[in-house]
Amino acid sequence: MERVFIVAAKRSAIGAFGGTLKDQAAGKIAAEVIKGALDAANINGAQVDEVIVGNVVGAGQGMGVGRQASLWAGIPATVPAYSLNMVCGSGMKTVMDGVSHIRSGDAKVVVAAGVEIMSQIPFIVPSKVRDGQKMGNLTLTDLLIADGLTDVYNQCHMGVTAENIAKRLDISRQEQDEFALASQQKAVAAIEMGKFEDEIVPLEIQQRKGTITFSTDEYPKANASLDALASLRPAFDREGSVTAGNASGINDGASAVILASESALKA
Repeated sequence: MERVFIVAAKRSAIGAFGGTLKDQAAGKIAAEVIKGALDAANINGAQVDEVIVGNVVGAGQGMGVGRQASLWAGIPATVPAYSLNMVCGSGMKTVMDGVSHIRSGDAKVVVAAGVEIMSQIPFIVPSKVRDGQKMGNLTLTDLLIADGLTDVYNQCHMGVTAENIAKRLDISRQEQDEFALASQQKAVAAIEMGKFEDEIVPLEIQQRKGTITFSTDEYPKANASLDALASLRPAFDREGSVTAGNASGINDGASAVILASESALKA
């Protein structure tokens, strides 16, 4: 069985919800990151055997985000490329599948990536409009909530799931706020020390006033404090402990790793 190695890993800077990446196509952002990873690994697109791209909410992004990313990254159309949706585990699952395919001998070099531009997840109207809506109001559905953050079986928002876990494991509001603050502080410190520079692929973003280079995570908050976090109201349960400050963030970004077999690296 082949041994598998990660030979390169790259990502975009993480954009805040409604931030710098809000108008960017998911496939194109993923493509830029994939190109950066291939360059770092000194691998030509023609040497790639497969491209797997994790993506949760694909509505409105065009057909086959994985294929889009592969082609825009300069990888030949003859190379299989597809998207994978395992919700929050999508990106990790692409790596697992890539490793499995290399170990089985089906591939030697695999691009495993993930992308989500949450700012672009659309609202939809009910499908009954196809048959005509003679009277009454139409309700828009936010796919960010419906397809990205809600358990379809129990109609439970992921924020409520976090509340349930906090209660079950007896994790206090203070513990959550302290952990959130530590996370913010570590991220800010790492940015200031340049710890992420080698892994980030700078992106050229066209804006009204011209082109900017986006290369620094914009979600971390340098002014975060325990007092500020403690002042926030619970977001999902009036008597709960999960807030906008200690919950998982809603962001935009992409990442990619290049997986290769031992025999491919020795060739």
